[in-house]
Amino acid sequence: MSEDIGSPGDVTPRSATRPRFWWVRWVLLAVVLVILGVEVVLIWPELKKAWLRIGDIKWHWVFACVVAAMLSMDSFAQVQRALLRSAGVRVTQWKSLSVILAANSLSQTMPGGQVLSPAFTYRETRKWGATPVVASWQVVMSGLLAGVGLAVLGFGGAMLAGAKTSPFSVVFSVAGLLAVAVVLQYLASHPESLKNTGIRVLGWINQLRNKPDDHGTEKLFETLEQLRAVQLTKRDTSVAFGWSLFNWVADVACLMFACWAVDAHPSISGLMVAYAAGKAVGTAIPLLPGGIGVVDAVLVPALTSAGMPAADAITAVLIYRIISYVFVAAVGWVVIAIMFRSRIRRDDTFIDAVERDVDATASEDPSRSESGQGSDTDPPPDPVR
Repeated sequence: MSEDIGSPGDVTPRSATRPRFWWVRWVLLAVVLVILGVEVVLIWPELKKAWLRIGDIKWHWVFACVVAAMLSMDSFAQVQRALLRSAGVRVTQWKSLSVILAANSLSQTMPGGQVLSPAFTYRETRKWGATPVVASWQVVMSGLLAGVGLAVLGFGGAMLAGAKTSPFSVVFSVAGLLAVAVVLQYLASHPESLKNTGIRVLGWINQLRNKPDDHGTEKLFETLEQLRAVQLTKRDTSVAFGWSLFNWVADVACLMFACWAVDAHPSISGLMVAYAAGKAVGTAIPLLPGGIGVVDAVLVPALTSAGMPAADAITAVLIYRIISYVFVAAVGWVVIAIMFRSRIRRDDTFIDAVERDVDATASEDPSRSESGQGSDTDPPPDPVR
């Protein structure tokens, strides 16, 4: 078992040998510092103007930024609730929001956070009563819906801006993501359609491994039965996607309020395009925490092209990033310190968590499963919440 932060020393001691690629983190840090240094040199005159504008900030719009940022996180928690509710797992909004805030902080600030965050979310949803299949399905569907929402937002901004280029690439991306989501929804609602295909594929794998033809079929049927618990209706899909889209809309509103705080009023379409571009770049380069340096380098010129003076654009991006990144991450770490301090595993991944569940379930007492009692691997009730 991997070592938990804050857990007692009852785990097997690990070797003090240095990781093989320990130097990658330092190289990455050096690259980030170089990028930031070059940016500062290039935009130093505008930075001086931006500093002079600090005293002119309208603080009521800064407060509106904070509200919008928290609404964005709250809406993503609603997505999680809607998906789990379709599988019969009920959870309060506060529990869902606390996990979302904690997972966001892990993802945005810790080395390898993009890997740690899904594993943490998976483990917490298991504690709410979700089966391994439902818990992993929820993580995947949340990401797909978020991708569709961001693509729709970028497409809408391009259309409002009167883009003369063909929107085929955006439409193709949206259609592809929607197709994957629809296929997953159908398979979740009709797991029996996977039975024959699953048996055939399992037979091929068993032949390659010199195993009996029926090896693993019981586990396959058990997984399909768990998947049957998901009843993602059109209404559930619409609710989940609506909240997922609102997550992005609220974040765009946070950026808009940051612009208004410096008395700048770029077009809504320009804001949407700038935001989508910044998020796309941040997603494409996930190694940088929060897309630091890269997202900012995209947002500032994008807002400038939307009609904002460069000094105002720099100040607005600074306000937006302090609130949407630093403030929200800080709130998440407070939640972790209060509720999840002993549950964060430094070297755990989403695949590791799922595999542990599968291995533990495969080795459980068959008579216990047949009697309808819960699995030994089901997490105990959450004592914290």
